Amino acid sequence: MAGDTAPDADGQVTVDLDGVLVIAHSDKEDAAATWKKTYGHHPLTAFVDHGPGGIGEPVAALLRPGNAGSNTAADHITTAQLALAQLPRRYRRGRQTLIRTDSAGGTHDFVSWLAKRGRWLSYSVGMTVTDAIHEYVLKAPTSAWTPAVEADGEARNGAWVAELTGKLLHGWPKGMRLIVRKERPHPGAQLRITDADGMRITCFATNTTGRPIAELKLRHRLRARAEDRIRAARATGLRNLPLHDTAQNRVWMEIVQIAFDLLAWMPMLALTGRARLWEPRRLRLRLFSAAGQLVITGRRRILRVARHWPWTGEITEALERLALLPNPG
Repeated sequence: MAGDTAPDADGQVTVDLDGVLVIAHSDKEDAAATWKKTYGHHPLTAFVDHGPGGIGEPVAALLRPGNAGSNTAADHITTAQLALAQLPRRYRRGRQTLIRTDSAGGTHDFVSWLAKRGRWLSYSVGMTVTDAIHEYVLKAPTSAWTPAVEADGEARNGAWVAELTGKLLHGWPKGMRLIVRKERPHPGAQLRITDADGMRITCFATNTTGRPIAELKLRHRLRARAEDRIRAARATGLRNLPLHDTAQNRVWMEIVQIAFDLLAWMPMLALTGRARLWEPRRLRLRLFSAAGQLVITGRRRILRVARHWPWTGEITEALERLALLPNPG
């Protein structure tokens, strides 16, 4: 229905998994101290990436206590299963479905589950820079490094990528590739003990072949769009869990996902240009709070919107586009 802007327009669906801290200001069931020394819950969410032309849609949310671990493989597997169940049947297994996570998903159990025979999912999973990886980076020759690229295809100044092989991959699923990136830190950034030669070091694992490693690294960096999805979900009701019981808050999270789902697809189907990227707060201000009058005359319903409203044009054009869509029923 969304044409060239559909999530699977390029033949692949990308699902991003990420955790979010929800602060509790009163005693609630399963609320606990979090790893950031706050108090509340630690849900694990999954979003289908709509690319640069959309805000993405929620497909799963696992409500967890505040002290739930960030890199708990069982929770990542459960959330991935819930997310895959929401996809069309042809995308529930196979290389055309990409699962992306940050380093919290970089565990043996989760990567092995993704790569299991018969599931064959593609993955791009952040990895923690261990001492062994750090040593390999220090020993990597200059010829092994390739300039990183920006989203427009141009070389990224001060950033390089390389693929690590050898004993580092022992014990991991067959076909896994470990790609490391080094970059000059931004002014004022503090280096970590795992950084090398004044460079910020990050790495990720993937099983995708046949593409340049710089392109794979760029694809993994786009996982940062999940942070935008979480911000939009907070603005839709995930900022707090208002009820006491965990079962009640699970229902609340389902309602939040339904609302966010509508806010994800409405711009995709009805809006164009920069308006398609408006997040919930801006949509409420510019579209949903516009004053209007519904008039019924001659067996027709006419919506009258104030002519002076700055975004009346966007509203009328959106309604016209929605009216032209086929009836899904």
